Amino acid sequence: MTTLVLVATPGTGVVYTLDAGLRHGRRTAVLAAGACTLGIVPHLVCSITGLAALLRTSSLAYALLTWAGIAYLLHLAVLTWSDPGDRLVRAADPRRDATTPSTASTTAPTTARVLRDGVVLNLLNPKLTLFFVAFLPQFVPPGPGSARRMALLAAVFTAVTLVVFCAYGLAATALRPVLVRRPRLAGRANRVFAATYVLIAGALVLEQLPG
Repeated sequence: MTTLVLVATPGTGVVYTLDAGLRHGRRTAVLAAGACTLGIVPHLVCSITGLAALLRTSSLAYALLTWAGIAYLLHLAVLTWSDPGDRLVRAADPRRDATTPSTASTTAPTTARVLRDGVVLNLLNPKLTLFFVAFLPQFVPPGPGSARRMALLAAVFTAVTLVVFCAYGLAATALRPVLVRRPRLAGRANRVFAATYVLIAGALVLEQLPG
């Protein structure tokens, strides 16, 4: 139940999956959910091998990870903000722009790009490092078999993440027809997502400030 609450709480991965579903449809939403889930795997491996605890004790390494995540969030914010919204309409109905027949194919992000952005977002998410270092080990008693139990619990966390993120993304696609009919509203939605990325980055910046 705690895992479900943690995963369902809106964060970087949830925002990215909602954005993907709202702007690009079901396929991209599921891809984004899978990519964010894949981004958990390195944290899982580091936790089982003890590297995550080592990273947490190194203030420099943890700070570098956090600032890299902040930079990538701001990068996504710029890309999302610069999308005017009318591309969503042309992607859904290319006949509305006969002068650019290839718009639909160029508007939708490639599979590689969706996977890259989702994986990198969660790979550079310091909150996941804290989860696998401070929270998950509480449920793993020391002794023989601890690594196997850690792997099992991490696998449950990963599965729940995939299901919840897919649910978020598919739910967002229900609103997509509204944005297709109203491109100005689509542009405003893009700016809301961009602002959300900036807010998350800002929260991470505040955590890095002394005192």
